[in-house]
Amino acid sequence: MKLQRLTPVLTLLAVLTLLATLSMNTSPAWSANKDMVQLQTQVQALQDQMSRMQQSFDERMGVMKNLMDQNTDNINKVTASIAAMQETLQKQQTSNGTQVEQISGQLQSLNDSLDELKARVNKVSQQLTDMQSAQQSTAANQAAQAAALAAAPPPDVLYQNALRDFNSAKTDLASQEFSDYIKFYPNTDLAGNAYFYLAEIQYKQANYTEAVKNYDQVVQNFPSANKAASALLKKGYAQVELGQKNDGIATLKHLIQRYPRSNEAVQARDRLRKLGATSAAGED
Repeated sequence: MKLQRLTPVLTLLAVLTLLATLSMNTSPAWSANKDMVQLQTQVQALQDQMSRMQQSFDERMGVMKNLMDQNTDNINKVTASIAAMQETLQKQQTSNGTQVEQISGQLQSLNDSLDELKARVNKVSQQLTDMQSAQQSTAANQAAQAAALAAAPPPDVLYQNALRDFNSAKTDLASQEFSDYIKFYPNTDLAGNAYFYLAEIQYKQANYTEAVKNYDQVVQNFPSANKAASALLKKGYAQVELGQKNDGIATLKHLIQRYPRSNEAVQARDRLRKLGATSAAGED
């Protein structure tokens, strides 16, 4: 800008200088002196004007530079403020994001705990329902048993009827009556005999598996009953019939050890001889 403004002035000076030279070469001396004075005056005026223009230009450039510096400072400050705001915003976003994740994790944990609690409540509720159903069923069964017991014959009558039918070979009826006796009067002294006769019926029917179970009922639950030795003997026989020879031999030997002077012990020794086994425990 500065060079563009000075170029016209310098051009004008050059033209004036050239004109002055030409005048000096062609005009008289007195005219040359007058023109020279005028030219010098004009040149000085132009120089003064140029100095003022230069000063004004420098002043304006200084103002503009000051403004530019101020603007640059302001821009830098604004940039710094924006950067600080962005950093703060990022920190806040990061912090908020962490808080959101923490809250989300806590909510998920609460939801999991709630689901687990619901599952437990449902499980307990189901258990309560099952217990209630079982209680109702038990109460119903007890009521039915009480009603059946009230309608059942007295224990002595029921047992005698079952024994009479057994001796009369009415096995189906006797089996039902002995089963009823066990159901209604399981803790009486004759319950052991009922199990024994029920096993006897099953043995005669070649139902040896069920017979063994009922003989065991006599041996295990009524060891002092008068049918205990007979139950052991017949259990051994049933095991042999089932092909469980070793078990049968062990049962018969146990009978001899437990009831050595009984008639059942004599029968057990005889059966052991037939089976090729000795009567001593632990010997073949």
